[in-house]
Amino acid sequence: MSSGSASTTSTAGGTSASADGTTSSSFWRNNSRTIPGRPTTVTNRIGSGRTIGSSTSGGSSSFQDYQDSVSDAWDLGDDEFCIISGIVDTRISKRASQTAALNVIKTHKSGTGGSGSKPQTSVHLDTEEIIGPPSCRLEQQQGSEVLHVEADLRQRFHAYPGRPQLLKLSSNVASKDVECESKYEKFSNILEAPLLNLIALKELSWSGVPRKMRAVTWRLLSGYLPTSLERRQTVLERKRVDYRKLVQQYFDADCRDENQQDTYRQIHIDVPRMNPHVALFQQQLVQEMFERILFIWAIRHPASGYVQGINDLVTPFFIVFLQEAVGPDKDLEQCQLSDLTIEQRDIIESDSFWCLSKFLDCIQDNYIFAQLGIQAKVNQLKELIQRIDGTLHRHLQLHGVDYLQFSFRWMNNLLTRELPLYCTIRLWDTYLAESDGFAVFQLYVCAAFLLHWREQLLQEKDFQGLMLLLQNLPTHNWMDSHIGVLVAEAFRLKFTYADAPKHLEAKS
Repeated sequence: MSSGSASTTSTAGGTSASADGTTSSSFWRNNSRTIPGRPTTVTNRIGSGRTIGSSTSGGSSSFQDYQDSVSDAWDLGDDEFCIISGIVDTRISKRASQTAALNVIKTHKSGTGGSGSKPQTSVHLDTEEIIGPPSCRLEQQQGSEVLHVEADLRQRFHAYPGRPQLLKLSSNVASKDVECESKYEKFSNILEAPLLNLIALKELSWSGVPRKMRAVTWRLLSGYLPTSLERRQTVLERKRVDYRKLVQQYFDADCRDENQQDTYRQIHIDVPRMNPHVALFQQQLVQEMFERILFIWAIRHPASGYVQGINDLVTPFFIVFLQEAVGPDKDLEQCQLSDLTIEQRDIIESDSFWCLSKFLDCIQDNYIFAQLGIQAKVNQLKELIQRIDGTLHRHLQLHGVDYLQFSFRWMNNLLTRELPLYCTIRLWDTYLAESDGFAVFQLYVCAAFLLHWREQLLQEKDFQGLMLLLQNLPTHNWMDSHIGVLVAEAFRLKFTYADAPKHLEAKS
């Protein structure tokens, strides 16, 4: 045997050893840090009694073994979550569970700390897909400390605002609405005037509209109703008849061209997935109403057609007009549309359609080909944050976070995925009351929203932590007061920077 091959010999157990007696396996174990995506030789693999990398001679490990060994290469998605089955009976390695537990606790503390909540002893996770069954407990023993993670669908539901929100208003939110009721008389005086003072209505609505007055106020602010009190009922009846004719002409037509059929097919797929955990939106009558609204809007706006995300913008109008029909004290979670008359359902549907159409007129460039309007606003947001808070901007850039990765959804869905539904409705009080349309103001709302989480973002030290926070911002316990602060800060930013020299090269 040559000198080059004499430096290593084969041991009795089949393990190669170097001349100094150090085995190759011990040499490679010196660097025990796991590399994501690289096959591992951990013996206590999750969910199986088999070992990886220790297959019997003459055979090889199965593809499932290899897939499990490199499963750490895949992170949880930004909007969608991986399904992990059988986790209740799973044993998790101490090192992996410790790292995961600390990350969850850190995220939870940073999320609740910013909203004024007290620290919790248990960590609530979101979405049933993450943990499998509705209730489970993962225990990890480390010395004398035990980490308990209890999950229940109803308690977890508000953990991540990017997921569907419950409709029921909490007592705190209801109490805030009582404060808004003090403006009820002022609204009544304006709305009952023979000729509406639209400027006064916008000024009064900017800080929030009482729930009982919201439906008629939104119709007026969106331009759906005329300012003349005498003409309002006539216009309402005519527009509702016009909508029914549009449904008969386009939606109920026996023949549709290929483009129309493709549009309907996409809407038919998206609507059931819009709010899968909210019982109201799983009713067939509700889904059919949304399909008609979205399809008719797409047909009447061929430059953009139907774009995913527009379906979320129907929801606030639908809820406001449904609340008007059933009464302000009715729990919408338990509402059955089959209990309403056909006329009531037609009113909700037609008014939602016309208000949506008026609402989207000033941001239609957001939904044309390639959504160039949104891309321009994302770039403007980047320039704005760079000027307002250079430290935060550099922190995001340093860790490779692109503004498009998190703010595209903010612009496309108008923050409906980031906020509880009642907060979205309160925010839209201000959007509809903006004198020059909310297209410009939306930019400053997004800037104020990002700056609100400045301290938590600066605490994150890697791309994964930043994106996890940015796409799952803890607004689940927000109330009307939080939205009031948000729009006030957005107004301050707009007043300070909108007309500043060299601020935004291209104004939307």
